[in-house]
Amino acid sequence: MPDPIFSDLYQDTEDLIWAPTEQVRRRGRQRARRTQLAAGLAAAVAVAVVATGVVLARPDAAPPPVPPATVEPITPTPAPTPNSTPSAEPSASGTSTPSRTAGEPAASIGGGPTSRAPSRTIPAAAMLQLADLPTGFTMRTGKVDGDWSLEFMTSFCVNESPTLSGGEVATRSVAFDSPSDWIVQRVTRHSGTSAATVMKNLRKLVTGCEMEQPGDSLSIMAESLGGDDGVLVGSEVGGRPGRWLVVRQGDLVAQLRLDSQTTPTEARRTARSVANRLCAGTDTC
Repeated sequence: MPDPIFSDLYQDTEDLIWAPTEQVRRRGRQRARRTQLAAGLAAAVAVAVVATGVVLARPDAAPPPVPPATVEPITPTPAPTPNSTPSAEPSASGTSTPSRTAGEPAASIGGGPTSRAPSRTIPAAAMLQLADLPTGFTMRTGKVDGDWSLEFMTSFCVNESPTLSGGEVATRSVAFDSPSDWIVQRVTRHSGTSAATVMKNLRKLVTGCEMEQPGDSLSIMAESLGGDDGVLVGSEVGGRPGRWLVVRQGDLVAQLRLDSQTTPTEARRTARSVANRLCAGTDTC
């Protein structure tokens, strides 16, 4: 005889309609996914609540550190080979002057280091300008020539005179005219310490000149007029006076033919202007 419990269960479920097996399985899978999703949302809400509580509790809390940036290594530039040999460059005196390797500091006239290699040219900015002269002068165009220089005066000396062009590597000239006068300037660049030697030779030329004609003279009228060295030279030849101003700044030497009545005071003002302009062509200022 069947168990009474099973008999009652059979009677209660006799008229029920059971769903197909596959449908039951699908509903089971859907219910499992809904359960997992609900659990995930509950965990996320819990984390957000905890994080918000931490921020509210510690408003001064620092943000998490940022990881350091990655730095790529820099490939070093290869150094120049030690067996590079400087080339030689002929100078005006016939000797060879070694040129410098790029990046190697050049020596200044005073013996100290400088930031640029020796120049073989003289810039226009190193010459006198109209602004340096009294009103009424104009700049002459074309080549500057004529027997105006102090070297020409040695033709009136019976003895041999020292040279003023030792170690010369560059030269530039300019001339200015006015209704009553004219001024000529020549600037020369000299290698090594030759510029200082030129100034010594200048003094020897003037003081050692034995004039051809009695009554003629060549003399130093003033010194220390401007720049590294500045000399005013006066002459009297055949009853006509002459004036020359010679100024050295570094490796540059400027020679000017001035008005024949120029005084030492006037020459000093001009020498300062000359020296200032020469600084545009040398590193020794």
